[in-house]
Amino acid sequence: MAPKAATVADRVIGRNPDQLTIEERFALAGKFAAFEIYTPKDLPLRRIEAVGNNIEDCVRTLRARGLDPAHFEFIVLKPSY
Repeated sequence: MAPKAATVADRVIGRNPDQLTIEERFALAGKFAAFEIYTPKDLPLRRIEAVGNNIEDCVRTLRARGLDPAHFEFIVLKPSY
């Protein structure tokens, strides 16, 4: 049985999307993920900082963590295959 997206979302915060298992990617397919935006001044690690059903969910999560959503890009996660 595949894990539920809400459970998986809690486990993937701070991880690189390339390190997600096939099951995690499948559970999160279609969800939005927030990644810090690259600027020449900073070279952020490519880590998932928030996951949600839409951008507004990601923004709420980022703000709850004390992060500025303006410094993040939001990408729809896709399954591995």
